[in-house]
Amino acid sequence: MTHDEYLSHDALGLAQLVRDRHVTPPELLEIALERVRSLNPRLNAVVRLMEEDARRAASSPPEGAPFSGVPFLAKDLTSGYAGHPTSAGSRLLVDVPVDHDTDLVRRVKAAGLVVFGKTNLPEWGLVPYTEPELFGPCHNPWDPERTTGGSSGGSAAAVAAGIVPMAGGGDGGGSIRIPASCCGLFGLKPTRGRVPTGPDYATFWRGAAQEHVLTRSVRDSAAMLDATHGTSPGAPFEIPAPEGPYLAEVERDPGRLRIAWTARPLLEADVHADCVAAVEDAAGLLADLGHEVVEATPTIDAPAFAKAFLTVVAGELGADLADYSTHTGRRPRRSQMEAATWAVALLSRAVSAETYASALRTLEAVGLRLAPFFQRYDVYLTPTVASPPPRIGALQPPAWQRRLLSLLGAVGSGSLLKAVGLIDQAAADAFSFIPWTPVFNATGQPAMSVPLFWNADGLPVGTHLVGRWGDEATLFRLAGQLERARPWFGRMPEMVGLSAEPRPSEDVGSTG
Repeated sequence: MTHDEYLSHDALGLAQLVRDRHVTPPELLEIALERVRSLNPRLNAVVRLMEEDARRAASSPPEGAPFSGVPFLAKDLTSGYAGHPTSAGSRLLVDVPVDHDTDLVRRVKAAGLVVFGKTNLPEWGLVPYTEPELFGPCHNPWDPERTTGGSSGGSAAAVAAGIVPMAGGGDGGGSIRIPASCCGLFGLKPTRGRVPTGPDYATFWRGAAQEHVLTRSVRDSAAMLDATHGTSPGAPFEIPAPEGPYLAEVERDPGRLRIAWTARPLLEADVHADCVAAVEDAAGLLADLGHEVVEATPTIDAPAFAKAFLTVVAGELGADLADYSTHTGRRPRRSQMEAATWAVALLSRAVSAETYASALRTLEAVGLRLAPFFQRYDVYLTPTVASPPPRIGALQPPAWQRRLLSLLGAVGSGSLLKAVGLIDQAAADAFSFIPWTPVFNATGQPAMSVPLFWNADGLPVGTHLVGRWGDEATLFRLAGQLERARPWFGRMPEMVGLSAEPRPSEDVGSTG
């Protein structure tokens, strides 16, 4: 198989070639590894290779599995692979291997995917750009000077560059949808409780975070959800199983939907003209496809939401660090984490139980407030993010703020950080790039970013569509319709060609 042939197929297409004996899983794996060696020096998307495990898996993939023999990359957060660290993009965990597969990983392997590496991400997945100190910034294949978004930025870059047709992601505030927008991909966040989080955690971020994949085709995303859906035993969120395979929904006509659209941000932000143009273009396309498209939007208390969301994230990070201490017998040190992450950890110690509970109530109330809106409309359409992919470094806190965070972190007082107000400012800055996606992590609704628009600079600008709770089926029907109306699968960055000489696998990271 040539690289051009590899790029011409999605994951389901490659699996069909394996079943038809036109290619073998080891051959597919070698192509993926060659693409890592060629492209990763420019992208910094893959931060750990797992070649030994992958070669064993490729030698005997499960027969009849939907993705049997297809190469796959995992995001290095939450999904645990036995014998390998789950670094979370942090110096604290980079050399701490886990001793068992998580429930989702077991389903990924049962689906036949050959997992050969892990992808770059911001430390602990806390910000919507992928520039960790540990691994360095990830570069966007459409323009290497631009961000991939985050936190699943490495996975998005790897898929957009054709290293793999599909890669793992997680979405706690938009972390699948944001990089999908920045890298011209399809990315769906499932409904709360749709995919397993066990056996170690009943939820991630109190149910706000869900794992799934970034893909070039809609059907790959649907088939992957078919293979992985269903909660872990004992999970606090149990939702009805789908009425039928999601893969079948992709080909079904969605019927005439009532769709509300807006370019107005739900959280405080300035929206770039390209993002307004993208959502207006999508609204026009949906109207042309026969849907009822109405300009309308709900409203929420944006400052209260932002403060509550940050409070819960801080509390969850504090709990993660406490778990680390319990499991390893060691206490985290300031030198093992980035200054901003350490500051959030300190903040978690300064937040009272009352404040944390109030924050949870604030976020839960958003779902109640938005429910009447989604009784009137089937789907809500917005831009995915507030601007085209910014330049690397542009979303970072300014240098003076980083220095002050570091200084206050050395003092070790979360209360002082609160008094100075730096954390609130950092949160406001982060939400200014993502004024829609986190809201639907709080409500638990399914949402997707669809690549329908590229701006005059050739940069992708995603379109965000939110469905009713538990209704991924409608989103897959609509996404399939949009994909047929305006195909995007063949649109790839120029760098997907192999212009660089292959490099040794060791240049990427561990090959265990």
